[in-house]
Amino acid sequence: MLETDKLFAGSIPENYDRYMVPLIFEPFAADIARRAAALSPGAVLEIAAGTGVVTRALAPRLSPDASYVVTDLNLPMLDYAASRQTPDSRIEWRQADAMALPFEDAAFDLVCCQFGAMFFPNRTSAYREARRVLKPGGRFLFNVWDRIEENVFADDVTNALARIFPDDPPRFLARTPHGYHDKVLIRRDLEDAGFSRVVIETRAEQSRASSPRLPAVAYCQGTVLRTEIEAREAGKLEAATDYAASAIADRHGSGEVAAKIQAHVIMAEV
Repeated sequence: MLETDKLFAGSIPENYDRYMVPLIFEPFAADIARRAAALSPGAVLEIAAGTGVVTRALAPRLSPDASYVVTDLNLPMLDYAASRQTPDSRIEWRQADAMALPFEDAAFDLVCCQFGAMFFPNRTSAYREARRVLKPGGRFLFNVWDRIEENVFADDVTNALARIFPDDPPRFLARTPHGYHDKVLIRRDLEDAGFSRVVIETRAEQSRASSPRLPAVAYCQGTVLRTEIEAREAGKLEAATDYAASAIADRHGSGEVAAKIQAHVIMAEV
């Protein structure tokens, strides 16, 4: 992962929430919320919350006396998440680094994280922090994307941009969001951090959009891929987005489009 892979700023948070969230994040957020609520946690910590899609799904399912601390390293993303959330006295918003959580030991029943672990500079260290703040018997629930070939629109966009920029193809999607998919490695990282009873489930969903342009805009303008495109040629963002949209249309049609998305869902116990 490059340092710039973490820079979700400017117009990216709004575009991310408008386009990426309904395209790929909502079905997995509903899944994480269902699994989390089934544990009946009294104290929940969410790390790498992004624009709050899990928060919006999980908060209504928690008990009235639960506490819910929602964090992200990226303040623009966290501010956007807070602006989207229905007022809720149970929720505390905190900017926090998953590598150095500003919480006491054994403070939470559940730590959850949706599609954030891929961005941790040192995953075992981050997992140790999650374990540290969990009570005995607490759970760490998170998900990560499977390899990019199992996530069709992301693969389509990546391949299209490689044709536009053959000498230096933008590889953000393959490198970071889809770069941590080895289940053996994930299990080993968690066990090295002190977790036990690690369960990994691979789950497929459908990514749907009303037109081929929507996934092209989502990936090219709602993620750090935007920064990579603009760094390669100023003023090329719209043309690159158009080209990605054409590639998706060529493969999936010019009307409503749908394609597979796939992730690993992981539960680990202290």
